[in-house]
Formats: sequence, structure tokens, C-alpha cells
Amino acid sequence: MSSSKAITSISLQSLEKLSTGKVRDLFGLDDKSLLFTATDRISAYDVVLSNGVPGKGLILTQISAHWFSVLEKRVPGLKHHLLSLSAPSSAPLTSEERGLLRGRTMVCRRLKVFPIEAIVRGYITGSAWSEYVAHGTVHGIPQPAGLQKCGAFPNGPIYTPSTKAPAGEKDENISPQQAVEIVGEKYAARIQELSLSVYSAAAAYARERGIIVADTKL
Repeated sequence: MSSSKAITSISLQSLEKLSTGKVRDLFGLDDKSLLFTATDRISAYDVVLSNGVPGKGLILTQISAHWFSVLEKRVPGLKHHLLSLSAPSSAPLTSEERGLLRGRTMVCRRLKVFPIEAIVRGYITGSAWSEYVAHGTVHGIPQPAGLQKCGAFPNGPIYTPSTKAPAGEKDENISPQQAVEIVGEKYAARIQELSLSVYSAAAAYARERGIIVADTKL
């Protein structure tokens, strides 16, 4: 780690900060690319805590880069937004800023963002289990009786989207049909197809290493 002090905010003199997320700060590079920077902030239940974990942003960036590399080889037709893991030499950054960003930066394509989160569940736990106990459904999708907490879904992974709420607001679980109403049938179908493919590939990769991926959010 380059520093024992947690970096909880990043400001750059010559680049406009476009948004601040729970962990990442986003800057504009040009009309085709963005600079994602991973801070050491901690968030829990949609609340950003005042302290941080030194080096967390470095580790998050390495994990993201690893999974992009794995998945682009295992999921046919998958395209992602990552272009580079370092700011371009043409970016108007000082040497101090480049040192701050080293290891915690991703240069990404500017793309349209769909206002949903693509969640795939292979095992029933968390809010999915709570809904199942109360209603026999998961994100409004009927499930067979007798499922066990933390057990695998008997017919394979299921696609269970949520809304993508603005900062400070909570995401809400929705059904696949509600996702269609938000983004349209064409895009909803493709998002669902890719989400299931990504989860299946990631779960298989993890399983080969003795790890169970219960669910994931894209």
C-alpha cells in the first residue's frame, strides 16, 4: 500500500468531478471517456461512513480489473466499459495527482446508463428470503414451496432486478416485467440474458476455487 492513511475524497484541479458515489468519485476526461477513481470510503446499507479503510480503493480496482479480464473470455459477446487502468498521458494531471490515482483508477467509456440494477441470485438469502417467507415469491416471481434458507434455486439462477435510485435514496426490488416498463422490452431482454450469463460464468469460476457466489449485482 502506498499510504497508511485512508483516502476518503479525491479532488483534481484540472478535471471536473461529475459525481460522487458511495465509494467512487467520477471525473470527466473528454467527450468519450470518464475517469473512475476508487476511494477508501466505507458504505453500509446506503450510508457512507466518515472513516475509511486504507488501501481499500486499490484492492477494489484490482478486483474489478481481474473480473473484467475473466468474464470477457468466458462470456461470448460481452462488452464492458473499461479502457485502461491508468490516466492517459494527455490528461492535465500534476505529478502529485498521478501518484494519488495510481492503482485506484479506471478509464472507462462514456455510455448510456440504464436506471436499473441487474441482480442475479443463485441462492435464496437476504431480502429474497424475507420476501419468500412472507409471500412465496422473489421479486414478484412465484417460487416452489419448501425452499430452504441459503439453498440453491432448484431451477437455476434467477434474474431479480432493482431500481437504481439517486444518491441518498434506497434502491427498490422490482420484477423483470417492471424492468421492461422502465427500459423497454428490447434492452430489458438483453440485460437479463447477459446478467444470467455473467453470473453463471463468474459462479463457475469461483466454484472451481472452492467459493460460492450466492448472488451478484451488475
